[in-house]
Amino acid sequence: MNISLEYYKVFYQAAGTGSITMAAETLCISQPAVSQAVKHLEQELGTKLFLRTPKGVRLTREGELLYSYVKRGIESIRDGEEMLKQLKCLDTGVIRIGASDMTLQFYLLPYLEKFHEQYPKIKVMVSNGPTPETIEALGNGSIDFGIVSTPFEGREEMQAVPVRQVENIFIAGSRFREQLEGRVMDYRELKDYPCIFLEKKTSTRRFMDQYLEREGVSLEPEFELATSDMIVQFVKRNLGIGCLMSEFAREALERGDVFELKFRHSMEKRSFCLITSSKNPLSPAAKKLLETLAPEGQKQTRKAFE
Repeated sequence: MNISLEYYKVFYQAAGTGSITMAAETLCISQPAVSQAVKHLEQELGTKLFLRTPKGVRLTREGELLYSYVKRGIESIRDGEEMLKQLKCLDTGVIRIGASDMTLQFYLLPYLEKFHEQYPKIKVMVSNGPTPETIEALGNGSIDFGIVSTPFEGREEMQAVPVRQVENIFIAGSRFREQLEGRVMDYRELKDYPCIFLEKKTSTRRFMDQYLEREGVSLEPEFELATSDMIVQFVKRNLGIGCLMSEFAREALERGDVFELKFRHSMEKRSFCLITSSKNPLSPAAKKLLETLAPEGQKQTRKAFE
C-alpha cells in the first residue's frame, strides 16, 4: 500500500478540526480538494473514516483508530522539523570533542567558556584522553573533532589545522641548582641524572624521544608519569629532571621552585592541531565552534598523516 503522505495530512486536519472548511483554510487549499483527498484515502484503505453531521464531520470508529496513529506520526514529523530548525539556529544540539589534558587546559577551555556563554543550550561533551585515543575516537566517529598535539599519526580521511605553537622544556629542582643552573648543557649529559618523563603513549614523550634520537641520545627515565602536573611535583621534590610542555611549569618557574635547563640546541616547537574527518559530517553547532577555534589565516587544512 503506497498512500501519499498528503492524504494523511488532510485527514489529520479534518479529524482535528471536525470541519472540511476549517481543514481547507488551515491547509490553504479548496474544500473540494479536501473532500477529494479524504475520498481517495478511504478508497485506498477500504473503509469509511468520516460521518457527515450538521456541524461538520466526525470520525467513525475506524477513523478514530487511524487518527490515533496519524496524530502521533504527523506531530512527530513536526517535532523533527522544529528540532532541525533549532539546530540550524543553534538553540539545541550536542558537540563531541576529544582532547588531552594539555590541549584542553592550554587551548580549548577558554573557547568553550565563551561558546557556552553565546550558545547556552548547546551541550558540549569532551572526551579527555591522550592524542592516540583522540585519533581513534575520530576514526570510529565517536567524536566530531579533536584537539591534538604534534607529532601524531593520522589517517587518510583526516585533516589537521595548526592553531597554536607550544614548546617542551627540561626542568630541575633545588638539588641540582648549584650544578646545572645557568650552564649550557649537551643533551648527552642527561644520562648522568635521574629523569622524569610522561608515558610513551603521549605525544609529548614521543616528540621528546624523536628529538633526542636525532641528537644521538637515548634515555630511560626513572619515572614515567601519566600527567605533566605530576612531573612538576616530582621535580620539586628533587626526584630528577623532568621534560614537559612549558605551560605546565610556568607557576613553579615563577615561584622559583624549579628552574629551566639550557642546552646548546633548543628543541623545536610543536603545535596544537584541530583534526576533523571527511567521514564525519558536522552539525551546525560543531561547525560554529570550529569556526571559533580556527583563527582566520589558519583555515587551510593539511593532511594529518603527512
